Amino acid sequence: MSQPENRRGFASDNNAGVHPAILDAMGAANQGHVIAYGDDPYTEHAIRQMKAAFGQDADVYFVFIGTAANVLGLSAVTQPYHAVICPDTAHIHVDECGAPEKFTGCKLLTVKTPDGKLDVDLVKQHMHGFGFEHHVQPRVISVTQSTELGTLYTPDELREITSFAHRHGMIVHMDGARLSNAAAALDCSFHEITGGAGVDVLSFGGTKNGMMYGEAVVFFNQELSRDFRYRRKQGMQLASKMRFIAAQFSAFLKDDLWKKNAAHANDMARKLHEAVRGIPQVIVTRKVEANAVFARIPKEVIPRLQEAYFFYVWDEDTSEVRWMCSYDTTEEDIDGFVSRLRALAEEGS
Repeated sequence: MSQPENRRGFASDNNAGVHPAILDAMGAANQGHVIAYGDDPYTEHAIRQMKAAFGQDADVYFVFIGTAANVLGLSAVTQPYHAVICPDTAHIHVDECGAPEKFTGCKLLTVKTPDGKLDVDLVKQHMHGFGFEHHVQPRVISVTQSTELGTLYTPDELREITSFAHRHGMIVHMDGARLSNAAAALDCSFHEITGGAGVDVLSFGGTKNGMMYGEAVVFFNQELSRDFRYRRKQGMQLASKMRFIAAQFSAFLKDDLWKKNAAHANDMARKLHEAVRGIPQVIVTRKVEANAVFARIPKEVIPRLQEAYFFYVWDEDTSEVRWMCSYDTTEEDIDGFVSRLRALAEEGS
C-alpha cells in the first residue's frame, strides 16, 4: 500500500496540520460525559475567554466552518430583499459557491478594489435605490480582515467604514478567517479591530491558524442575535459535542497561542518576500502585510515548481500566484522553495 503524500508547500494555511496544544486540549476534553449542544463547562469557559477578548457584551456562537459563519451571520441581519456590498475578491463572492446568496436571498453588490479593501468612496457607487421597491436595499457592508489579497484595515479605516454604514442605517459584517494574522501584524487586540471599531457581526476563524475545525459567529449588538440560536440549529451548525470546538478555542486563546501562531506565519511571509525579491524573474505584486505573498513568475515555471511545492495560481492570465505561510512554515521550507524557484527561473531565462 502506497504511503500518503505529505508534500509541504505554500498553497493555504488550511493545509497545515493541527497545533499540538489544540490536540492536547481536545484530548483533555475527551473525558467522561457532559451535556450536549453547548450546555457543558468547556463551552462555558471558552465563551468567557471569547468575551474577555472581544468585549463582555459580545454574543458568541460556535459553528463548524467559515462559510457557515459568514452565511448565518449575514442571514441574521438581513432580509431577502437586502443587498450586501463587498469587494469583488471577497470570499463570500468568490469561494462560497453562491451560499450567501442562496441562503440569505440577498444580492451581493461587488466593488472592484486595487488592494482588496473597501473604503467609503468605493462603497458609494452602490448607495442608491433606498426606499425604491424595484431595487434591492443596501443593508450590509462586508469587509475581510486580513483581506483575500493579504492586506490589512487599520482601526481608523474600519471606523470610517462603520461610521458611514451606521449613519445610513446599515450593518458591518467582518469575515475574520485570518483575523489573528491581522491583529498580530497591527499589534492590536481583537476588540480594537472588531467591536471596538464599530463592527456589528464577525465570523471569527481559527482553522487557518492551528485549529482542527470550528469558527465562531460574534455579535457586538445583541439585538441582532436575539433569535440566532434557532438560526444556527436550522442551519445545521449546532454541534452536539460542542465541547470539542470549545476546547480548541480555549487553547487557541490561552496564553496568546493565536498570536504566537499568527506572528510566526506573518514573519515567514516577510522572509519569503525578502528572499524572492532578489530573483529578477519574480515580481511581487501586492503589499506583504500578513501571511500572504503574491507574485508574477514565468508561466512555464509554475507547473515545475508545483511538482515540489504545491501552491495556487491566483490569475492565470497574468501568471500571478499566491503563496501562503502557516503557523508551522519553517525557514527550511522557504530556503528550499526559493532555491528551487531561482533555479527554474534562471534555467528558463
